[in-house]
Amino acid sequence: MERATLARPYAEAVGKLAAQGNTWEPWSQRLAILAAVAADEQMLALALNPAVDSARVAEVVLSICGGQLGQEGANLVHVLSENKRLPLVPEIVSLFEALKAAQEGELNAHVCTAYEMSAEQLASLAAKLETKFGRKINATQSVDADLIGGIVIQVGDEVMDASVRGGLGSLSVTLKA
Repeated sequence: MERATLARPYAEAVGKLAAQGNTWEPWSQRLAILAAVAADEQMLALALNPAVDSARVAEVVLSICGGQLGQEGANLVHVLSENKRLPLVPEIVSLFEALKAAQEGELNAHVCTAYEMSAEQLASLAAKLETKFGRKINATQSVDADLIGGIVIQVGDEVMDASVRGGLGSLSVTLKA
């Protein structure tokens, strides 16, 4: 099962808590702290060790965080620990931040190109996407030389593939039909 699928219920539960108390930013900070702790290799090894009790794992995480997570954050740590889901914290953070951005009227867009885009090109593309979606766009980019040329844009669940590789793939499917 994909990690994002496993992380989604936790991110949505935290999102509901944040929405109820209008505490999006505090939750964002708590999750960032938790992500930093959960990313440690020794912490991951401890969390995944079947010989270590889940309550002990939660206790170690909370002692490292030093009370910065609050009671609700501590509850989340206990639930994640009991279900052996601490390694999913990066995905939970990512999904939560997407929920937070949507709540704030923003969308995250990831742009993948064969060659690096300049800051001006990325800003121009983001402006066009803002017009298309009617919301503020937070654009990030990555480079994938396998695209050959063109661009692949992912906004939420929508993917727009205008790459040479994508076009060749479509042509291949058409020719085989």
